Amino acid sequence: MKYNDIKNALALIENPVDKLEFVMELGKSLDSVPDGAKCSEIFGCASFVQICEKDGCFYGRADSLMVRGIVAIILAMVDGKSVQEIKKTDLLGEFNSLNLNFGAGRLNGIQSMISFFKNL
Repeated sequence: MKYNDIKNALALIENPVDKLEFVMELGKSLDSVPDGAKCSEIFGCASFVQICEKDGCFYGRADSLMVRGIVAIILAMVDGKSVQEIKKTDLLGEFNSLNLNFGAGRLNGIQSMISFFKNL
């Protein structure tokens, strides 16, 4: 799903619990990591998370459905962008604009994932 579609769908959902359920549904649709992709573990997340790259495309995996949904959102944010474009994008500000209610542990993980992209 494209990032603008995700953002628009979340904007239509008022109930915070329903928003989190939508994020978990996104996690179910996260593409598999292709063979030969270079993967980096993201430290600072409460769950196991890897961001992977192959042929200029990013993929991710996580051991929690909610975190897979978060990974799907962040990957949608960077999809089709060059490294320079990714570094110029305010990923954290954009993620925060989605008004998702996560605890401190998840927020640390989100910041760690975003830091990964800022340090490409």
